[in-house]
Amino acid sequence: MVASPLRACLLGALLGLVPLSAQAVVQGQTSRDPGGLRASVVRIESTAGEICSGTLIAQDIVLTAAHCVMRQAGYSVIVVDPNFRQRRLRVAAASMHPDFVPGTTPEEQPGTDLAMLKLEQPVGPGFRPLDPRGGSISTGDAVDIAGFGVVAENRRNTARTLRTAHLVSIGSLQVANRVTVVTDARRLAETAGAGACLGDSGGPILRGGQMVGVVSWSSGAMRQDRRARTACGGFTAVTPTGEHTSWISSRAAEMAAMPAGVAAGQAGRSEWMARPARRRAY
Repeated sequence: MVASPLRACLLGALLGLVPLSAQAVVQGQTSRDPGGLRASVVRIESTAGEICSGTLIAQDIVLTAAHCVMRQAGYSVIVVDPNFRQRRLRVAAASMHPDFVPGTTPEEQPGTDLAMLKLEQPVGPGFRPLDPRGGSISTGDAVDIAGFGVVAENRRNTARTLRTAHLVSIGSLQVANRVTVVTDARRLAETAGAGACLGDSGGPILRGGQMVGVVSWSSGAMRQDRRARTACGGFTAVTPTGEHTSWISSRAAEMAAMPAGVAAGQAGRSEWMARPARRRAY
């Protein structure tokens, strides 16, 4: 899920902080390394046909964006094994951050856009959960984005392939809540470059291989054709995971101990049981 373009006046001050030395790619590259991010990044699909991305933080727990799972639908997680074969696992329960406000768009979200998914069974050997609790993002940091989203809003058939890109952090932005903004270091969102698009929400932001954030929403470039406006290729808004380590640690521990058949609501209003997942066209 992505949002409409940010107002240029909110970002003008940030652009002056961006160093130009970071190496960047203009478009995402398909991840083909059997030992690479396919071992950590997963795809999330709902019975409503929505797609998001997420990150394994334990053998049976996925961290993603709360807006990806705010509807009580059926959800499943698709993992990619070392031979790049896909396997579908049912989501047994989801828990959104208690500050998250369902029904709001990501850019208007006053709470914290984070959620965890409890898988019905562990992913097993060949996968590498990441620890999202220790890192931070500073202005000027080179980061990587990974996700299963589309390469353009009007190309839905390009989803479900894991792609990565190099970006740079340009600082924090206070909109409805505080996010970290990352963008293509060459284009600086003036024209379209690398960044998140539909289906990349919930995917990881990594610095030096360590998970430091979760993709929340994106904007189009500041200069684009009014007849073909897009919410991709400009700025990517990130929820910094290092600022929410207490909730991540405590909730992950609770979900690790949770039996797959736990009833919805036993752990609070932000938790629900997933319904049986039925595949629909994206």
